[in-house]
Order: sequence, then structure tokens, then C-alpha cells
Amino acid sequence: MVLIIAKIVPYGIIAKKINGKKMIDLKLLQKDFEHVQKALVRKGVSKELIEELKRKNEELKEAKAAFETLQAKQNAMSKEFGIYKREGRDIAELKARVDANKVEIAKALEVQRQKQAELEALAMSIPNMPDSDVPDGEDEADNVEIKKVLTPKTFEFSPKEHWELAEQNGWIDFVRGVKLATSRFSVAFGMGAKLERALINYMLDFNAKRGFAEVSVPEIVNKTALEGTGQLPKFADDLYKIENQELYLIPTAEVPLTNLYQDEILKDEQLPIKMTAHTSCFREEAGAAGRDTRGMIRQHQFHKVELVSITKPEHSEEVFEAMVACASDMLKELGLPHRLVTLCTGDLGFSAAKTIDLEVWLPGQNTYREISSVSNTREFQARRAKIRYKNGKKNEFVHTLNGSSLAVGRTMVAIMENYQNEDGSIDIPEVLRPYMGL
Repeated sequence: MVLIIAKIVPYGIIAKKINGKKMIDLKLLQKDFEHVQKALVRKGVSKELIEELKRKNEELKEAKAAFETLQAKQNAMSKEFGIYKREGRDIAELKARVDANKVEIAKALEVQRQKQAELEALAMSIPNMPDSDVPDGEDEADNVEIKKVLTPKTFEFSPKEHWELAEQNGWIDFVRGVKLATSRFSVAFGMGAKLERALINYMLDFNAKRGFAEVSVPEIVNKTALEGTGQLPKFADDLYKIENQELYLIPTAEVPLTNLYQDEILKDEQLPIKMTAHTSCFREEAGAAGRDTRGMIRQHQFHKVELVSITKPEHSEEVFEAMVACASDMLKELGLPHRLVTLCTGDLGFSAAKTIDLEVWLPGQNTYREISSVSNTREFQARRAKIRYKNGKKNEFVHTLNGSSLAVGRTMVAIMENYQNEDGSIDIPEVLRPYMGL
């Protein structure tokens, strides 16, 4: 008698093999479909797509149930082998039934894998649900101002825009940037390069005083990392991919910083984890054709100092407010007027449940422009990246938060325009002078 026929692989082991990444909370979808649908519709997801998500989820449940039924049948037949052996009965007919059922199990498992893949492909493209207090709206015109910080300076002359000042002072060369690469690249010279370096060091030091530990991370990451934070698969066109490899240049340090803890279970006492890092960032700007073609506002490569926090859910809002305050206080110390804006549902990022933008005043453009964006993703990224913490005996998802502190190029732009003189010369903010040897 060949007893190996009766050996049954536990379903849990097979399930681990076929379960892919987690995305939005599918259990919540099952439990309260109307709530999930309403929240996602607010963020611009069609009802038809949400209905399809629900249908794919139901199909997977049915496939799992079919597999479990066949496995239970296999387990029952395995017990019969012992009975047949004790009774000395012929096992040929039983073996034939077992073999036939094994074929059906293999088919059912393949169906389950297919349904899992279909659900995953769809769910990975579904954005995070917005918080209930996020204002409804279609685009940035519907964002809500929270407050203004510092009063813009009144100039006795017509202030120039940053690209005029950069060229006049020999700080930034846009023509040579194009010569070295293509449009939306630039080269910093002399005081421009010194100011850039000073800002990076100043920002890292400022953030360290606020409790954010400095980290140096790779600027190339794999596909899994980008899926974890939500850039893939939705925004593949905005990424620079390395040819013939599943590697990408980072669009923001949020990706490597958050994914440092990918597929880990953190200890309660480790939280919150607060990190800051300076990196270059690389973006195709595929959706920005014709926008900000001059100057440094929208570049393919730029420097940024990032904040990332990983925390327990009950401290999430407190950490969020601290990150916003960190970025705002830095701008205030630099003497740069700015305002805080709550993003509406239509302007909210893919992974964000809530976002506050900081917009700095640019006198040359006579308007406020985004210089930092601080987002709370709740457990959305943690679910995709499988970042959990030990809460008593249970493993629960953490909350992840990220924010610019700050975009270095845009901070240079703001300094040039706000600290310009009538003759085109530019003063250096007092807090940066020690960093520049002045």
C-alpha cells in the first residue's frame, strides 16, 4: 500500500503560497461594502470599478470554498486507508477515487490562484480611502486653506522670478543642464551650489532636533518597494526604470524609508519610528507636459529632505500634526511666508488618507506654490508592505506617514524670490549663513 497518497497538505500552507500582496482592507469591503464604496467614490473611483472589486473578491471566496470542499473529501478518504488496511480490503478502488480527487484539487488550486491574481491586479490599483474630515472636491481649486504664516514682504520694485535671478547671479544654469541631459535639468554653480548644500545640512539638523533620526538610503529600489508605498502599478509612467532590471530610481525617499521595515513585525517599544533622509529624486513628470517648463519648480531630478514616521494607530494623528509643524516651523525660521492647505478628495494622493500641503509665497509669481506635502496613509501602505507591530498577542498594522521637509530646489526658489534686492542681488537668510561660511 502506498501511504503517500493519503498525505494531505494543510490548506493554510497552500494559502500562504498563493496569497499575494494585501491592498485595501478586503475584510472591510466584505463587512461594510456601502461604507467602502462611498469613501472610494469620494476619491474619484467609479462605482462600477468598486462593484467589480466586490465581485472578484466573492469569486475568490467561492474558489477557496470549492478547494476546501475537495480537500475535506481528500482528508476523509485518507482515513479510509487505515480502515481498509485493518480490514485487509482491496484499496484499488479507493486509490482510484483519491487520484481522481487529487486532479480536481489541482484544478481548484489553479482556479484559486487565478482568482487571487485577478483580485490582486484590480485591488492594487484601488487608492486609499480618504478620512471622513477630508473636504470633498474635484481638484486643487477646492482645497481648503487652514492658515497663513508670516506676512509677505512688500517690494518697492517689481520682483523678478527665480530663473531671472538665478541666471543674473550665476547660481543656476538651465542651458547647460539641457546640454548634459534634456529639458527640466539644471546645474548649480558657486553660491547656488553652496546654498543647495547648506539647505540640505540645515534641514537634516533641524529635523534631528525634532526627533527624526537621519538615515542614508539607496536611491535605487526594487518593484516590491514601489508596490508597498503605492507608486506601482498605478504610476509606472512617472518612474525611471533601469533597463532589463526590476529596479527603479526613487521618486521620493518615502519609498526606501518606509520599506526599511517591509514584511517585519515591530516591537511595541520600537514605535514611533521617526526618520529623515536627503536623497535625489527622479520623476518623469509624465502628467506635467507644458507646466512649469522654465526654472526649477518641476524638474526630472531634484534634491529633497524627507520625513517618514511609523507609528501605532492611536498616535497617528499626533505624529501627523508634529510633522506638519516641523515643516512649517522650518519655513518660519527661514523667514519664508507660507500657508497650510488641506487637500480635498480630488487632489488627494493615491496612498493618502489625509494630506496637508505647505505652500510658500513666491513674490515673482505673485502666488503660493507647494513646497511640502505631509500625508497620513493610515494602514494603507503598511498593509501593502506588510509592516506590523506586536500589540499584546496580536500582530496589527502600523500607520505610516510621510512628508517633504523640504523640497530643496523649491526652497532655493523661495529664498531667491523673497530675499531679492532691486539690483538683482540676493541676501542669504541668517540661519543659513553659518552653513555657508558667511
